[in-house]
Amino acid sequence: MDYSTLKSLKPSEFEDAAGGYRTLGEMASQAKDDIEQQVTAGMRKSLEGKAVDEAVRKLRKLATNFHYAQVECALITTALNSLAYELRAAKNKLDAAVEDAAAAQFTVGSDGSVSYPSAGDKVDGKVPEGGTVKGIARKSTGNPIDPAGDANDTAKALERQASNLHDNPNYAPASAIADRIAQAVHQATRADEKWAPELRKLKADDDLVVAAEDWADAKRDMGGVRRSAKEYLDAIKAPWKDSNPEENATWWKSLSKNEQDAILALDPAGLGKRDGLPAAVRDEANRTVLAETRAELNLKLDELGKNEPAKYEQKWNNITQLPVQGEKQVTLAWQAWDRERTRIKESLKGMDAIQRRFDRTGEDGLPEAYLLGFSAEGRGRAIVANGNPDDADHIAVYTPGTESSLSNSKGDINRGVNLWKTSQRLTDQEVSTVTWIGYDAPPKLSDATQDKYADDAVGAYGQFIDGLNAANKSGSDAHITAIAHSYGTTVIGAAAEDGDLGVDDIVFAGSPGARVDNAADLDVGKGHVWNEHAKGDDSVNGFGRFFHGGGVSSVDPTDPIFGANQMATDTEGHSGYWDYDDDKNVPSLSIENQGRVIVGDYGKVKMKPSDGGSLLPVDWREPPNWGI
Repeated sequence: MDYSTLKSLKPSEFEDAAGGYRTLGEMASQAKDDIEQQVTAGMRKSLEGKAVDEAVRKLRKLATNFHYAQVECALITTALNSLAYELRAAKNKLDAAVEDAAAAQFTVGSDGSVSYPSAGDKVDGKVPEGGTVKGIARKSTGNPIDPAGDANDTAKALERQASNLHDNPNYAPASAIADRIAQAVHQATRADEKWAPELRKLKADDDLVVAAEDWADAKRDMGGVRRSAKEYLDAIKAPWKDSNPEENATWWKSLSKNEQDAILALDPAGLGKRDGLPAAVRDEANRTVLAETRAELNLKLDELGKNEPAKYEQKWNNITQLPVQGEKQVTLAWQAWDRERTRIKESLKGMDAIQRRFDRTGEDGLPEAYLLGFSAEGRGRAIVANGNPDDADHIAVYTPGTESSLSNSKGDINRGVNLWKTSQRLTDQEVSTVTWIGYDAPPKLSDATQDKYADDAVGAYGQFIDGLNAANKSGSDAHITAIAHSYGTTVIGAAAEDGDLGVDDIVFAGSPGARVDNAADLDVGKGHVWNEHAKGDDSVNGFGRFFHGGGVSSVDPTDPIFGANQMATDTEGHSGYWDYDDDKNVPSLSIENQGRVIVGDYGKVKMKPSDGGSLLPVDWREPPNWGI
């Protein structure tokens, strides 16, 4: 780029182009939402069968195409805005230099050189003549220790020496202005050279299919734009790493629409994890991460399928170091290959469960799902809300126990669905139920004796609850119920030990112990701790109390001395507390009682008989009296 080009450049034209892509992306986003929330939801509400499932599958592909277009348009928008930002900075420097030249009565040439008039004391009877100088840009070498390099330092030193020796006093200021012009042109040239190849990369295949390769390419595009846009992003003051949900909420509200779009486009993984941000923002960010991660894992799975190592090899006697005739053993290479393949398949199974919930919107009146947290790393994360918690008057957060993970999320996500179906029909107010797989649960029953999983979950759980309060329309006035199962109840107890839970009611089901020996220690009002213990669910209570029970007597929430409201149950075993008859659209009494607590209808909660028995004779498949 030369001086004349930069002088006539209008950065606003790049911003106008960015605005066009933003509009296109918003149209794609709206089309995606219409398909998922209206078309598909409407079909699910009134139709059923294989034909509907197939139609939904095809509509999902169409929605995926719009989602991909939305993501790519957002990247292009941010890239153009970043380019405009850098070019405007260079243009402003140039314009300031040209204005200073005019004020000094200097002339700037078409090549960026600066001409100055004669001036100064006479030398040999003559006033020192004017002249023309060409500026020198201080160019970066790319070395972080010495970014400019010795060559630039030498040139500057020689220039200063010449200025000091020059008879014309206009020479030094003219040289300084010429250098500023050269520096501005160099800065604009660097921006142009950096962004031209990045923008050329932002294009899709010329077909109508968004495949895994396209999403993988989008993720690479995101990384390239993020690196190139560092200067633009640095100007957007991000909250510090350990900022709390209130600070996150304040930060987000302080950003302009362009700034919000830039962060959403370039750092969806980071944004999706920030408690306190609007649920819609976190959902959009996490859905992008989900799509890209799913594509990446599918590509890895395909690659593994093409490169399966030999499964068997000759078995050797480790003592004699001789081959065992007629026997083979599985190779170490195949075992490693199979572990990686299994890990990927398990992660994809969890992602399918999340997608299945997205597809069910509208079914039995189910509201839109919001993905408030997602990760495939380690045991994974899956935080799925039914309905927008920001708009809800009543919020329930369900925390599962041992063996919960991304790969096993299907059942826990469905429990959140059943909680919504049960509680929403009990009130005219808005309800949102959340499945919170936001911690590393004990991977197997033998690990559930350890406290470390609960201790490690405390921070994340507290942040999430605080985030719900910060983002909700009524702030801390929203009614929040913490519901937990099995080891999840130990997590709640550990969080209560750490400080204020930020919830109004607590419901335990199948608890092995909550770390405290009295309900009063759980940081909710008196009478707001509820417990369910179903017939046949003695295996957990039988041994769990000795590891997680409170006090010297290992008290658990089932014990009368604990002080919890003992709710009646009509289900059996450790996993039936959320049973719901989908055919008759009728909840069990066990989950109905939880629903009553969720909506604050405490007077209609059915309590367990004083003799400690269950209410199994009740046929929960008969429609209950909802009281509405």
